[in-house]
Amino acid sequence: MHNILETKGRIFDIQRYSIHDGPGIRTIVFLKGCALRCRWCCNPESQSFEPQNMFFGGKNELVGEDVTVGEVLKTVQKDIFYYRRSGGGVTLSGGEAMLQPDFANDLLEACHMAGINTCIETTGIAKWEVIERFLGNLDYVLMDIKHMNNEKHLEYTKQPNTKIIEHAIKIAAAGADLTIRTPVIPGFNDNVEDIEDIAKFVKLLPGEHHLHLLPYHRLGEDKYAGLNRDYFYKGIPPMDTERMKVLLDAAKRVGIEAQIGG
Repeated sequence: MHNILETKGRIFDIQRYSIHDGPGIRTIVFLKGCALRCRWCCNPESQSFEPQNMFFGGKNELVGEDVTVGEVLKTVQKDIFYYRRSGGGVTLSGGEAMLQPDFANDLLEACHMAGINTCIETTGIAKWEVIERFLGNLDYVLMDIKHMNNEKHLEYTKQPNTKIIEHAIKIAAAGADLTIRTPVIPGFNDNVEDIEDIAKFVKLLPGEHHLHLLPYHRLGEDKYAGLNRDYFYKGIPPMDTERMKVLLDAAKRVGIEAQIGG
């Protein structure tokens, strides 16, 4: 008989006491490996599934650790009091957690068995049969829609958006508690037209869903140097607050619930 607590996966961080990436106080588990190569990615160490050496914070560290579901669950359970008081829980992030489907699913199932609320932050790039398998173990889905134009999406992320858009529709139709999140990136989608297009898509999804606009920041820039990689957005300042308000207003005019951050 399969013991889900023994299922192994590869992570690169666990962040406790987060107030982002889902409601309430949460523990974020970051899984290694991603199919996208977004030019602005703030976790470049998440992209490769393989462990990597990264110089960060004045020291060399090996990024990538093999763990069991049971080991991660012990860390997650330390804050169960805070989850219950705040409506929080655990969120799987990355990378793309759905690219480690056995480990990620078993971890979510173990959390549910322990009475812990679950959430995933996903690109929606996995195969539909993989995504569908996750839905029964998730209380919330945070899904990125970065751009509605396929060519622009492909240029900036190295992946087309066709399957991503299709999967967002299917996730919503399945009745999931889905929030669409859009990283607002200079030169990529930081204009009214692109944000309006995404907001219109959100409005057309089955059910009612929110849009979170996530302003571009440079918090991951030093990691690129630590991995001996060039940073595409070097020298580009973070998104201006007033500009973000303009884009938020554009999204709200479409007739959906939207906010900055989340």
